[in-house]
Amino acid sequence: MKLLKCLLALACAGASLATSSAASAADTATLRFGLEAQYPPFESKGPNGELRGLDIDVGNAVCAAAHMTCKWVETSFDGLIPALQGRKFDAINSAMNATEQRRQAIDFTTVVYRVPSQLIARSDSGLQPTPESLKGKRIGVLQGSIQETFAKVHWEPAGVIVLPYQDQNQVYADLTAGRLDGTLVLAPAGQTGFLSKPEGKGYAFVGQPVRDDKILGSGIAYGIRKGDTALRDQLNAAIAKVQADGTVKTLAAKYLGNIDVSAK
Repeated sequence: MKLLKCLLALACAGASLATSSAASAADTATLRFGLEAQYPPFESKGPNGELRGLDIDVGNAVCAAAHMTCKWVETSFDGLIPALQGRKFDAINSAMNATEQRRQAIDFTTVVYRVPSQLIARSDSGLQPTPESLKGKRIGVLQGSIQETFAKVHWEPAGVIVLPYQDQNQVYADLTAGRLDGTLVLAPAGQTGFLSKPEGKGYAFVGQPVRDDKILGSGIAYGIRKGDTALRDQLNAAIAKVQADGTVKTLAAKYLGNIDVSAK
């Protein structure tokens, strides 16, 4: 009888330990975010190779709210959706707008924040973000971006030469070298990644932000695989927390200044 009680006690202890271990594992679950780290102030690398930017900080806050740890997996922007579908990571966190076209391939969380897209050109160019003004001009865009789609739909048929690049920094290099006349970018990325730097002297945002909700999307969100409802719901709850407690607003002010990023 004593032996039976001892065995039962050991079994209960083992079950308790297993439950505790499972809970601990759940508390420290890893979320693999896919990104392209070439798009400051959203995501880029510091001098020592460390990832930094708005999406990095907000992503880490979302992971903390969801009781997970972020792991970052780098790939080119136009390779993010195929890599997500191929299970190279769990979600996309790379300043990706939730557009109708992308929703055909993947699902999205609720919108985390919103930012406008604008044209950068020489401040004395007289250019405007219209097909008539840009006819015959060479406009660089990030390959796979909504800015590429917008330019190809609205500008290219009117004779604008739209040139996709895998690296936005190369767009800026070709712009200053005179090989491009302008570039269409998310406004904060253009400000931080180019206009605020010495090489951006003489360049500026020209005209008003471009608009097309169907192409440019409802806002920046995290891309997830079709049918991954459990992860979507978990991330949506965490996003709601960091929006409600002011974390997103505070981090946006740090990286984007006075740009209104409210997801409304």
